[in-house]
Amino acid sequence: MPRVTSLVYTPDQRRRRDSSPWTMVQGLLAPLQFLAFIVSIGFVLHYLATGHGYEAATISVVVKTGFLYAIMITGSMWEKAVFGRYLLAPAFFWEDMFSFLVIALHTAYLLALATGALTSQQMMLLALTAFAAYVVNAAQFVLKLRAVRREAPTGGMAVAK
Repeated sequence: MPRVTSLVYTPDQRRRRDSSPWTMVQGLLAPLQFLAFIVSIGFVLHYLATGHGYEAATISVVVKTGFLYAIMITGSMWEKAVFGRYLLAPAFFWEDMFSFLVIALHTAYLLALATGALTSQQMMLLALTAFAAYVVNAAQFVLKLRAVRREAPTGGMAVAK
């Protein structure tokens, strides 16, 4: 029996996605956030391995978190433009749900930084936990992008949230 799959976008949603300026914003922020993640994980791992570079690691996690907030805020604007709701549109429900965990972990890092509630080692372990959740969430979006490209009309480039 053939597998029945639903389209990520209806034709009208695809039109709104393609005409939304938020699509371009998301397309720019996603690789910038990934670059900030790569740089930051390097600093965090360096600190954990050597005990040196805590300040650089901390700054890099804060910068990565800033990109996360930017992509989440603009992503909700994109979702509103395409699906008519700011969050939890059926096509991106599970990606959005896991994004809440990613945001919570990054926010916990910022709160711990502001309050001094954790040791430097604990801070870096919390950062790694937040980063692990980010990797899972990024993988969700990459898989969604692949699904969108498979359903795209030939010759067109598809962009997912």
